[in-house]
Amino acid sequence: MPAAVTQPQGQRRYYRYYVLLILILVYIFNFIDRQILGILASSIKTELGLSDQQLGLMGGMAFALFYTALGIPIALVADRKSRTWIMTGALTIWSGFTALCGFATGFWQLFLCRLGVGVGEAGGVAPAYSLISDYFPPRERARALAAYSFGIPIGMAAGVLFGGVIAHQIGWRWAFIICGLVGLLLAPLFKLTVQEPVRGGFDAKPPQPIRADHSTQAEPARTRTWNRFGIHLASAAGALLGGLIAYLTDWPWAIIVSGLAGLLLASLLRLVMRKPKSSGFDRNPTVNITTPGLGDALSLLFQKPSFWLLALGASCSSILGYGLAFWLPSFFERSHGLALVDRSIFYAGILFFGGMVGVWLGGSLGDRFGANDKGNYARVPAVAFLVSLPFFIGGIMSPSLPLVFFLFVVPQALSLMWLGPTLSAVQHLVPATMRTTASAIFLFVNNLIGIGFGTWFLGVLSDYLVPRYGADSLRYSILYGMGFYLLASALFFLAARRLNRDWHRE
Repeated sequence: MPAAVTQPQGQRRYYRYYVLLILILVYIFNFIDRQILGILASSIKTELGLSDQQLGLMGGMAFALFYTALGIPIALVADRKSRTWIMTGALTIWSGFTALCGFATGFWQLFLCRLGVGVGEAGGVAPAYSLISDYFPPRERARALAAYSFGIPIGMAAGVLFGGVIAHQIGWRWAFIICGLVGLLLAPLFKLTVQEPVRGGFDAKPPQPIRADHSTQAEPARTRTWNRFGIHLASAAGALLGGLIAYLTDWPWAIIVSGLAGLLLASLLRLVMRKPKSSGFDRNPTVNITTPGLGDALSLLFQKPSFWLLALGASCSSILGYGLAFWLPSFFERSHGLALVDRSIFYAGILFFGGMVGVWLGGSLGDRFGANDKGNYARVPAVAFLVSLPFFIGGIMSPSLPLVFFLFVVPQALSLMWLGPTLSAVQHLVPATMRTTASAIFLFVNNLIGIGFGTWFLGVLSDYLVPRYGADSLRYSILYGMGFYLLASALFFLAARRLNRDWHRE
């Protein structure tokens, strides 16, 4: 595997922000490809003749099945091997299957493609949490993780906006194809510009290293090899994109435009990839960190109840969060009569403005109030969920679209405030050599329940309520689902009572 490298402190200070930026970009595409199905649901339902329950299965269980099952095994590998390689492969896989969704002609084909998206995205998040924790010191981690979580609202908003606009212009199939192919272009840029950091470099007690199999002296040649490979791959991807679009749409200009895009990306790679300076890295043999297994991680986490309370609280919030993300576009169509482009712009605005404020505010408040009392890392989201409820209920029941926008923006912000504080707490509850595994366990619980159950539950409940509420069945399905935020708040308050003790327990 590529050896881990340590940069000088002055260079590292600036480079780590670049790493964070490109991790955010990858996370944006993670959520574009994850959530784009929601805005396209009505068009897909009409063309393929699907029910709400089938749409819910594709948006939830089809994605969550392998996403949750593979998350922990991939994380165990990531705690031993190159996290950057794993994320590159993950990005390539989920982007490829997103593009293939555009060629589906029936429920099972689309279901299998969504399974493939879940396979890829299983390796896209937990390694990123671990990378951020090794690039940023403890006092900055909540804010760095919150900044990383900007990828959620930006990705969801971009998926809704661009997915809706592309579907309106050239069809829902092209929305999948274009978003997937753009993600494929990002993969080589990520691999060639993000270095693997030393694990636990900012920790007070860094893990004990052992001899590695390779030295840093081989790194420049390897870097130059992958540099050339990335340039050729970027150009080829641009040409492939142009050729495919031109062939399927009879747009001759697509070849020129996409070819230029590939050359532009290749030029960018050539500029940002420079030969490493010999003084910039540790000249001693690089280290490979001995890591515990899954049993060791679980044994430690079972001694820390706050971890499981945080995971279950996040799961309850995700049941409604993922359910809303999938079904609100259909709600705006059925209950407010918004056309595809109109509801894309309307909902994208809610996701972007509310999400950006909420993610950053949660991380900032977590760092500020958690400095003296670690329990506040859980109290901040607990209070936010409670405050969000009256706004959500008002937005669901209001007939006025301008008022609906305001009433959804505020709770959208509040409902995402859990990300920064909770993810920071999870990273601090385990040593550096367990961070990826602990993150994967957390995501396993959160996503198995949240993604797997949320979209399906609201869809089934909507079908069940049709005889009683007719076209408004989805409105009341969402309304009844608000009870999950109450449960999430209670679990976060319980976690706050144990977090101080578990935080400092070895």
